[in-house]
Amino acid sequence: MAEKNEQSMSNYKVPGMRGPRNRQVEKPKEGRKTLARLVGYFAGERKTVLFLLAVVFVTVIASVYAPRLQSDAIDSISVGAFDRLPQVLFIMLAVYGLQSICTFLQSRESAVLSQSVVKRMREDLFDCVVNLPVKYIDGHSHGDIMSRMTNDVENISNTVSQSLSSLFSGVLTVIGTVAMMLYLCPSLALLSCTTVLLTLAATKFLSRAMRTFYRKRQVLLGALNGTVEEMVGGYKTVVAYERQEAVIAEFNNTADELTRAGIFAEILGGSMGPVMNVINNVGFVIIAAFGGYYALKGEISIGIISAFIVYAKQFGRPIDEIAQIYGQIQTAIAGAERVFAMIDEPREDKSGSGNMEHAQGVITFKNINFSYVPGQQVLHDFNLEVRAGHKIALVGATGSGKTTVVNLLMRFYDVDSGEILIDGINIKDIDCRLLRENTAIVLQDTVLFADTVRNNLKYSKAEASDEQMEQAARMSNCHDMILRLKDGYDTMLSGEGYNLSQGQRQLLSIARAFLAQPKILILDEATSSVDTRTEKRIQDAMVKLMENRTSLIIAHRLSTIQDADFIVVMDRGRIIETGNHEELLQKQGRYYELYMTQFSGNAI
Repeated sequence: MAEKNEQSMSNYKVPGMRGPRNRQVEKPKEGRKTLARLVGYFAGERKTVLFLLAVVFVTVIASVYAPRLQSDAIDSISVGAFDRLPQVLFIMLAVYGLQSICTFLQSRESAVLSQSVVKRMREDLFDCVVNLPVKYIDGHSHGDIMSRMTNDVENISNTVSQSLSSLFSGVLTVIGTVAMMLYLCPSLALLSCTTVLLTLAATKFLSRAMRTFYRKRQVLLGALNGTVEEMVGGYKTVVAYERQEAVIAEFNNTADELTRAGIFAEILGGSMGPVMNVINNVGFVIIAAFGGYYALKGEISIGIISAFIVYAKQFGRPIDEIAQIYGQIQTAIAGAERVFAMIDEPREDKSGSGNMEHAQGVITFKNINFSYVPGQQVLHDFNLEVRAGHKIALVGATGSGKTTVVNLLMRFYDVDSGEILIDGINIKDIDCRLLRENTAIVLQDTVLFADTVRNNLKYSKAEASDEQMEQAARMSNCHDMILRLKDGYDTMLSGEGYNLSQGQRQLLSIARAFLAQPKILILDEATSSVDTRTEKRIQDAMVKLMENRTSLIIAHRLSTIQDADFIVVMDRGRIIETGNHEELLQKQGRYYELYMTQFSGNAI
């Protein structure tokens, strides 16, 4: 898709992101709104959530009641009531045992809940990705998209599994502990709770600073993944032009930004724990001083002071835990914002009630104007009629708009003005799925999947029989080549088919198009990567394939389109010449210049 890549797709630059993949960074949504939406994913796991809450509730009750039993045991010893001591100790043992069992169940249910929630979120995100418009995929870093699917979702998963139950138990523990402290000694409880004001002030100040750096870290992590994805995808080009040093420098710039953001985020996140410890220690001092005073006055017993020390620690522990995981929560919220931003992207419009069951394949372009970026028009008042069953070739210099015509016909992009008709029906009124099922396309850049040769060929028509598949392979002159592979049609291809040559990959992609038996065939430099002999064999096979089918061919190699019924010469988004091969040569215009350049070596 050469033409679109020449247009600027965004105006925001992140270090390590280049060209058409520079993306507009979404403004993060409000944290509370994102958190509320994230909680909405728990609606489908009500049973697990309720069971988890019940387990957490029992755990909290046990943890709150245990120090009271400890207080009774100490008081029994201090007053010499040893006959009550065995009973109290037995109850303490049972309570602590119950607490341990519930803690185990809490961990298990948290893991089940996190995986279930994240599974649904990952499914929603992937459903969104495969239904996004081509324009979105072309305009965003592929590495950043993958980062949202992996890193951001994984952060959410870790937070749910490690932090959710802690939040539940923390809130309940604070409530239960305060209630028990008020029951034992209201005045000492109120004095102990003064540290809450310090905790709230410190949390508010630190959390505001943390949120900024955690969001920035997630954005830069996506940018870093985008840089790595581009380098790996274009590794041969990087090595061929000795650009390793430049790539390393570019990666390091992004990595440095990410490191700085990460350091600040971790420092702020790590400071929450020590700050909370200082505040908790202040609480212990208050209990020791005032508890001793009340004990001397006879208002409370020694056992109650012991219980208050445990309760003070128990009161500060959940707050301290929440402070410790706050950074992780912020990371999860920042990741959720990015995930939801993608999920909220408009899906590709595939609407249309028309069908192509009896389509003849007459294609009409009427007054088409189009631009990938507003103000940078690619097609200008483009008009063309393609007769049913005819073979039409589009030629012209790179950037003239040839591939854009195909993009519009396939509804990868929508026209700015004008209309495209198939048998007199606007393609916007044709069901997009039916349009693409009846249109086969072979791109210059071959796309194969990490699967068997058989499944790659049947990708265009899953219900095809093996006989039909082999017939398509014979027509594309790759049947013998496939049989020479280790496992024939069951040979497993590596990612993108890199265990085959470029020419072999191109032959397989052509065979895949043959198998689809389309009513409209599009070839975008389909033979550009094969040798001359193979090209001739493919040309012979294409003659049979194109019978009674409308065919659009984009070609720079003019030898492949000399037998076309009609040749359209384009320049800067406009049609400048039309006719068959002989007619255009007689005109001695632009097509003649291109032909002489290729076959006679004459300069234009």
